[in-house]
Amino acid sequence: MQRSIRPILALATLLSLCAAPALAGPPTDQLKTSIDQVIKTVADPGLKLESSADKRRAAIRQAASNIFDFGEAAKRSLARHWQGLSEKDRQEFVSLFSDLLERAYIGKIEQYSGERIVYAGDSVDSDAATARTRFVTRRGTEIPVDYRMLRRGDRWLVYDVSVEGLSLVANYRSQFNKIIETSSYQDLVKRMRARSEDFGAPGASGAKKS
Repeated sequence: MQRSIRPILALATLLSLCAAPALAGPPTDQLKTSIDQVIKTVADPGLKLESSADKRRAAIRQAASNIFDFGEAAKRSLARHWQGLSEKDRQEFVSLFSDLLERAYIGKIEQYSGERIVYAGDSVDSDAATARTRFVTRRGTEIPVDYRMLRRGDRWLVYDVSVEGLSLVANYRSQFNKIIETSSYQDLVKRMRARSEDFGAPGASGAKKS
């Protein structure tokens, strides 16, 4: 992925992570409502103040837990390695993975400056759906952004975001698998606990399928 596109992937991902909860309905309708709400929050003059940074980021973290299915994303990111984990280890990994995503993207949402989002419909297959959007840059370039979602009770939750075919889950899966195969799962967890800078943002690995 070209370097200029990477911030767009990060921003698109944050828009899904930070969307506030919405009533159940067609996936695209829920996604649009959620994104509209978070954009309004980002544009709030009171929260733009440096003195409000902690409050703003706390709100982002809280919102993320309401719309993003961290457990599903973590499971898919570990792929076959997930099966061998105890329930305690799974819970720890989900917590570490959630923290990794927050650290990777918490500041990116603040870079939003009015770029347009076009909603291009969705496809639903039972309890799974893909909501298709296009992120329009200031220069008018349209970048396809797909949100993969699962129905959880009365809501649709995002578990993956794909920009131009590059998947957040596939990106982290590639990085995690490499560490586990060349070292161990314990080493992966150790790096995540230490908040290692080893984990690149989506787009770095070239993985395309989740």
